[in-house]
Amino acid sequence: MESGELKVFQAVAREGSVTQAACRLGYVQSNVTARIQQLELELGKPLFHRSKRGMTLTAAGQSLLKYADKILFLLDAALSEMMNDDIPSGLIKLGSIETAAAVHLPPLMLDYRKQYPDVKLSLFSAYSTELIQKVIRHELDGAFVSSPVQHPELEQLPVFHEEIVLVSEPGEEELAEVLIRPLLFFGAGCHHLERLESWLKEERRTVPEIMQFGSLEAIIGGVAAGLGISVLPRSTIRKREEEGALRVIEIPDKYRFATVHFIYRRDHFFTCAFRKFVEQLGIRAGQPDQSAS
Repeated sequence: MESGELKVFQAVAREGSVTQAACRLGYVQSNVTARIQQLELELGKPLFHRSKRGMTLTAAGQSLLKYADKILFLLDAALSEMMNDDIPSGLIKLGSIETAAAVHLPPLMLDYRKQYPDVKLSLFSAYSTELIQKVIRHELDGAFVSSPVQHPELEQLPVFHEEIVLVSEPGEEELAEVLIRPLLFFGAGCHHLERLESWLKEERRTVPEIMQFGSLEAIIGGVAAGLGISVLPRSTIRKREEEGALRVIEIPDKYRFATVHFIYRRDHFFTCAFRKFVEQLGIRAGQPDQSAS
């Protein structure tokens, strides 16, 4: 079993078809098919269920993918480290919830890039649940998630402390009237939506209609226009609040504060670049947070 075969296997497993895997890798389809067949012959068992709708992993394939992800990640990391082990370089693949990506990460990434210009940073935004899985599968080096994570394969570092507030269009309505408006959120899996739903249920209030939006700016714009209300980190709407474009209502302390954590695998191979990034986060975590003041 060679790394090239594992790379092809991983691509087919992720894409769900030989055609798409071949396109992603820049190989001809016959080459991809031959390598998968060779790998199955070598292991003595099928790795995929094949149908007209595509290819899905067998139990053996699912087991092999876990090892393939780890092996290929470590090979890439080792190659990057060996090429230049004293000057940070290479690629760091990061993930983040959108609220942190919008406010906290731009200055953090800019500062890092100024110190280590040979390092490339990529950023993928998603819900915490998806980010956690991508870190576990070695698809991301690390990710910023909305709350602490209890998982035996993950380490975590508290980084950003947030004040969470209820926001609505400007006005003097009573809280009871505000809370019957539609809720504007990213959708199911949004941690802030879960926070508001828990508060409403505790107050024995009916959860209003939920309107799903695809971006933070769309949510903020919708709230300002009077479409509904939302619960967001105060840091994301501070400018709109100061301009009088949004009304900010404090929520009970039980739900009011949150900490964004940076997670990565316990067995993650620390390249020089990634080690410097985590060190920078550690310094950041020890500083007073300006976002909640």
